[in-house]
Amino acid sequence: MILAIVAIVVGLVLLVWSADRFVDGAVGVAQFLGMSTFLIGMIIVGFGTSAPEMVVSILSAMNDAPQLALGNAYGSNIANIALILGVTAVITPVAVKKQAVKQDIPILLVMTVLTIVLLMDGNVSLWDGVVLLLAFIVVTAFNIAMELREKRKRKKSAAAEQDLDSKPAEKVSIVKAVALLLVGLALLIVSSRMLVWGAVYMARALGVSDLLIGLTIVAVGTSLPELASSIAAARRGENDLAVGNIIGSNVFNTLVVVGLAAVIAPIKAMDPEVMARDVPIMTGLTLLLFLICLPFWKSKKKRSSRKKDERFGFGRIGGALFLSLYVAYLVLLGVTTV
Repeated sequence: MILAIVAIVVGLVLLVWSADRFVDGAVGVAQFLGMSTFLIGMIIVGFGTSAPEMVVSILSAMNDAPQLALGNAYGSNIANIALILGVTAVITPVAVKKQAVKQDIPILLVMTVLTIVLLMDGNVSLWDGVVLLLAFIVVTAFNIAMELREKRKRKKSAAAEQDLDSKPAEKVSIVKAVALLLVGLALLIVSSRMLVWGAVYMARALGVSDLLIGLTIVAVGTSLPELASSIAAARRGENDLAVGNIIGSNVFNTLVVVGLAAVIAPIKAMDPEVMARDVPIMTGLTLLLFLICLPFWKSKKKRSSRKKDERFGFGRIGGALFLSLYVAYLVLLGVTTV
């Protein structure tokens, strides 16, 4: 029991510290590459924090349990939006760039619809996995191409303003940034595992059922890296990084995590509850995120003359809404799995 308490305390402290280092590294890499923190959040932070889900899915497929990969991926997507974005918004209101609503969230919606189409026959074949992986390559290439175009625009704008500001731009050490990024990510994963182990041990010692442990401690524990990095980013004003993390993680889970599992071990008889419960909820939450942000964009578009810097989002009420939906999902999950 004492060891479990130590693991929880040390894991929590390490989680908070490593999240700050991880965000420092991500911002540093973005500055060095001259790319937006939103894209870095999608590609590096989002994909990096989804590494545990990818490992679990690959091991599940190799051990003839590919169904676990589906639950792992879609359950993580639901937690990313309803729990992580909800908690982040409750702590500090989330502001999102116009690009997210005009481009990135719609792309995530399209990829979710693609998943629905592929899963309608009740299985996830080898070719379904190949399609999902190819879709991931296309989405990533598209995002990078769009970012390079924006980068050229920013360079022109910076060159025009350089004469007005003689102060040289602060140089960022790429070695230090990458080191912070990698160390932060590794410690995020290790500290989250320490927290989960300690919490599970204590819960079992107190007589809590394995089902309740799985629905609460383990479910939240697998999303701790995303939660810690998103809160750390939002708290320091890096909202692009926080939102990019969520979108990137969900894209990665939907396309790569499920795609790799299907390529390794195709799912011939998918659990019907996945299509009846988890996929619709995941799709609904993604659509709700889009709809919540959309009115803010429209209202600011009318008032703002600085269209390139338009931001919108939602605050504590929206965060509370997502959190309440996550609690409702856990209740539904408990009822349908008993």
